[in-house]
Amino acid sequence: MQEHSYSVDIQAPPVEVWELFWYRGPDRPQPRDGVTRIDILHPGDDVGEGLVRHCHFAVPRLLGSRGVAQSWEWLTEVEPPVSWRYDAIGKPLWSRATGHTRLEDLGDGRTRIHFRETYETFNPWMRRLGLERWVHRKISRDNDAMIAAIEGGIGWHRKRREREAPA
Repeated sequence: MQEHSYSVDIQAPPVEVWELFWYRGPDRPQPRDGVTRIDILHPGDDVGEGLVRHCHFAVPRLLGSRGVAQSWEWLTEVEPPVSWRYDAIGKPLWSRATGHTRLEDLGDGRTRIHFRETYETFNPWMRRLGLERWVHRKISRDNDAMIAAIEGGIGWHRKRREREAPA
C-alpha cells in the first residue's frame, strides 16, 4: 500500500476554497492537459454526501491504456466547509484508493489545504514489480500540482462571482 500527503497554503478563506472545489457550473475551467476530466454521475445530497464521479487522468503510456486511467469515486464524510473523504476504484492497474481533503482556517483569510491518500493495487504482483509505487508517485505529483494551482482557480472563481452579482 502506498501513502501520500501534501499541504499547501492558499490566500483565501476556507468557505471560498470550499466553493471552488465544489463548484459544478458549466463554465468550470477544464485542466489544460486534455486528459484530466471529472464527470459527476450522481450529485449526492445538498452538501455533496454520496456524490459519485468518474475521473479520467494521465498515467504512463506503458500501462497499455494510451496514457489515460479512470477511476470511479464516491464522496462521504462531507463536512462543509471543512473536509471530505473519497473512496475510489481505478484502472488500468485495478486499484483502490482512499483520500481525505481537509481545509484548515489559518486566519487572515488564509487556508491550508491538507490532502492525504492511500493507494493499493489488487494484484500483488503489481506491488512486487514496483508498478504500484511508480504509478502512485506519478498520480501524486499530478494531484499536488492541481492542488497547488488552486490559487489561480480562486481568482477565476472571484471574477465569476463578480460577473454574476447584480449591478
